[in-house]
Amino acid sequence: MTHTPILAPHSVTREDRADGSILLSADAPLGEVARNSGVWLDHWARATPDAVFLAERSGTGWRQESYASARQKARAIAGWFLGQGMGADTPVLILSGNGIDHALLTLGAHYVGVPTVPVAEQYTLIPAAQARLDYVVNLIKPARVFAADGATYAAGLARAGCPAIASRPADTGATPFADLLAHSDAGVDAAFAKVGPDTIAKILLTSGSTSDPKGVLTTQRMMTTNQTQLAQGLPFLRQRPPVIVDWLPWNHVFGGSHNFNMVLSGGGSLYIDDGKPLPALFGRTLENLSLVSGTVSFNVPVGFAQLLTALRSDAALRESYFRDLDMIFYAGASLPQETWQGLEDLAAQTGRRVPLITSSWGLTETAPGALLQQVPTKGAGIVGVPLPGVTVKLVPDADMRCDVRVSGPSIMQSYLNNPTKTAEAFDDEGFFITGDAMRFVDPDVPNLGLRFDGRISEDFKLMTGTWVQAANLRLEMLGVLAPYVTDIIVTGQGRDQIGLLILPNRAAIEKVGMTLQSEAGACTCTALADILREQLRAKAAQATGSATRVTRALILSDPPDMGEGEVTAKGNINFAKLLARRAAMVDRLYDDADPATIAI
Repeated sequence: MTHTPILAPHSVTREDRADGSILLSADAPLGEVARNSGVWLDHWARATPDAVFLAERSGTGWRQESYASARQKARAIAGWFLGQGMGADTPVLILSGNGIDHALLTLGAHYVGVPTVPVAEQYTLIPAAQARLDYVVNLIKPARVFAADGATYAAGLARAGCPAIASRPADTGATPFADLLAHSDAGVDAAFAKVGPDTIAKILLTSGSTSDPKGVLTTQRMMTTNQTQLAQGLPFLRQRPPVIVDWLPWNHVFGGSHNFNMVLSGGGSLYIDDGKPLPALFGRTLENLSLVSGTVSFNVPVGFAQLLTALRSDAALRESYFRDLDMIFYAGASLPQETWQGLEDLAAQTGRRVPLITSSWGLTETAPGALLQQVPTKGAGIVGVPLPGVTVKLVPDADMRCDVRVSGPSIMQSYLNNPTKTAEAFDDEGFFITGDAMRFVDPDVPNLGLRFDGRISEDFKLMTGTWVQAANLRLEMLGVLAPYVTDIIVTGQGRDQIGLLILPNRAAIEKVGMTLQSEAGACTCTALADILREQLRAKAAQATGSATRVTRALILSDPPDMGEGEVTAKGNINFAKLLARRAAMVDRLYDDADPATIAI
């Protein structure tokens, strides 16, 4: 079994300091960084003008934009923005999801230094979440707002409080997107010349899983540096243009900065997947993957698990998917080992090389890549070594679990209009405090990299004084209780035992003939309770102490409420908010007499 050979792993320098902290950095120096992202667009429009840059589904095929046509349209849009007197202080709010018009608008805005603010579609489409849109509007004060379809996004266009642009305006009074495309590019060259590394390209919203979303001022330097870093760690990205079929949303740094700019900087092709790893939409993803063979595959672990099932039963899809594949890249959570091994086995069965299966680590504030696992490993969870130009500061506890902090040219300098949170985000040496924890794979061999070890902010103490690493325990219990759960909230703060509030996987439960009965916020099912109790009991027998021993669970009947802030638009649960709003459910969880409580 051979892996992709076109890798150039760099070694790591470790410095142990007198105060106990550890600094890690790459030996390889940072390579040449583009002045701005428009430089990439100009280059590929000259070098490969007819190559497919962007594509989205249209009927049975694809609507496509070449590099030359994308540049011409982006410059026309840029000219329109200049004609409206727009610049660095007049951001454009983008309401609708991934699409060619969204991409062209973004490229045009960035070309002349107009910031874009993509937000989750749910902020408009789910009435209960529209208060979150109001918060964003008040924070950024947009000068223009864009949506692909005026009718669908009418509520959001109205709430933005500024002139609107729409590909299909309907009766909203929005400026047709076609008007922007018909504009001249007068003045664009002069404006483009002024767009430098410190120009704000985007204002990206943090997940809001622990507080109100913060606006991350994402500069051109952050975006262009990160692509140089990634290409140094994964040189095959420059040896042939990357081709991706991708659904990951552009309001998130992973899809909108990492993946989009990887294609743009490398002269590749981005086929916009209008499917998602959801039961009603995943069939569309499979159809899209059958039409295009990618060189890089991005997804979240649940998406790869669904894909693995489809690949096992569809030989034609399997051949198409693995034909040109260099890399499988997961993010958002740890990839289950059975999914990892299954993908490697299927790749080997096709007779082709096994793609690099890997991940990296970063946040919205880090552009996002700061660490990268750039060589093959035997399993998930390892997030690698610092990328060139990034310095990682580790502050270990007595057990060598390290608080992670980072600095470098790809790291955010400030939040929008929030000096208090900005000051809190950096330590006295200027390192960004991430709130994540990591451990060395092997403390004596730093080149083996770091392993993610949860969120420090999610840790809590039992009443015995024992610390519980909730994020790690949650991931572990998700595997233990699969496939009957979609997510888990770990409880036990101020109590003497660890418990779980369970969000059930109703489809998996019904598939095996079990039925949940809901009452007063909780679910009961004798057969399922017996299964979960046995799984918890078996796991508890392996526990090393009270910090890892789960003794009880309760199944919630109601999913997290986005309108109440229990879940973010990115799908992240705000654990503190959910636990506060459902304090009564936590009390029931610890009541052995309650019929909904599953105790071992």
